[in-house]
Amino acid sequence: SVTSSIDSLRSKFDLVIIEGAGSPAEINLKKNEIVNMSVAKYCQSPVLLCGDIDRGGVFASLVGTLELLDDDENNLIKGFIINKFRGDIRLLDDGLTWLENRTGKKVAGVIHHYNDIHIPEEDSVALDIPNRHTNDANINIRVIQLPHISNFDDFDPFSRDSMVNLSFASTPEEISDSDLIIIPGSKSTIADLIWMEKTGMLDKINILHESSHTPIIGICGGYQIIGSMLLDPNKIESNITKKSGMSLLSHTTTFDTQKSTHRINGKVLSTKGLLKHANGDSISGYEIHMGETENYGNTNSPFQLTSRQDI
Repeated sequence: SVTSSIDSLRSKFDLVIIEGAGSPAEINLKKNEIVNMSVAKYCQSPVLLCGDIDRGGVFASLVGTLELLDDDENNLIKGFIINKFRGDIRLLDDGLTWLENRTGKKVAGVIHHYNDIHIPEEDSVALDIPNRHTNDANINIRVIQLPHISNFDDFDPFSRDSMVNLSFASTPEEISDSDLIIIPGSKSTIADLIWMEKTGMLDKINILHESSHTPIIGICGGYQIIGSMLLDPNKIESNITKKSGMSLLSHTTTFDTQKSTHRINGKVLSTKGLLKHANGDSISGYEIHMGETENYGNTNSPFQLTSRQDI
């Protein structure tokens, strides 16, 4: 499916850019790698190797990466990009000259470190950076840092809102002062639900919701978690075929092998809670899931879909 997707893109466009992910020389992952050099070799595309100088050791990283690549992969590397450089670029000249002489490959450019361009992070390693709180009077939004969290950059707009203190929480103590708790998407929903049980996160959320009426929002896998039941009869996610959810809502989710992808439009129906001031507003979004979530109780949907197009 990877190669057929590439062939389809190349038949439609004059230029296709292969972004890659992580390092192209992860020896322990190379056998099943499908996003870096394996794609470049299939396309016989030129490759620019990018190094993060802000973390230190960029020259060792770039040269070491070349040493670990096979000859046919090494030949595809046409140059280097140095990323996140701070200070006077003249201080880097000797290093760039050494790198070109050592490897026989040119440095295509140096990108300065920017703090305000708000490009989404590549993976959840970025969540390990300490959270910054701006003002005690702000709204405290806590996102549960699930072990298999997905689409974590959905919350980037909150981090740039001057009225919000956003943080990702991995312990119950970190959500005690929450004004809003968000359970995000997950790449392994049942496993993350079990993690929430074992860490006490589930009990803490329920206590806050019941005693302080702290609002809870579930997104994607998080929405499945706050329902009453998760069913996995085909063992798509794990060997657990049935798992009780938080029962904050009455829906049941059944995982399936078929992936659904849709563009949707709709409007807000809710007249109470967090969405009451958005009643009647139009919404649009991207729907992607494997399986189906059905409501078996009396919970009213806060939204109404007006159109749903396959992608």
